[in-house]
Amino acid sequence: MARHRPNLLTWQWRGYAANHRNPINLILHLVAVPLFILASAVLLSALLQLRVLPLILSVFGLLAALALQAHGHRLEAKAQEPFSDTADAVQRLLLEQFFTFPRFLLNGGWWKAWKTRQRH
Repeated sequence: MARHRPNLLTWQWRGYAANHRNPINLILHLVAVPLFILASAVLLSALLQLRVLPLILSVFGLLAALALQAHGHRLEAKAQEPFSDTADAVQRLLLEQFFTFPRFLLNGGWWKAWKTRQRH
């Protein structure tokens, strides 16, 4: 059964730094999140223009971005909470790509995690 979280964005942000400390995961996210965002834009454009090749490439880009992040998350000492169902997975993945990771990067959380991890 799906777990209802009244404010998913706040919930995700609360535990984000603790789940993003491994330096390889941090680097993978720097590559994968922009790839996901770019592939999403190409997907939308391909759908609107009914273009097959960009559609195929964007799907590969999305899958590659998610695979990179999944690999990075497996390297973390503190595992993320498992998805409760497909809707939970889609919501959490989209929020991470478009809001939570960019916020983590832009507010200095990524750099803080990088510097802290490098000293150990």
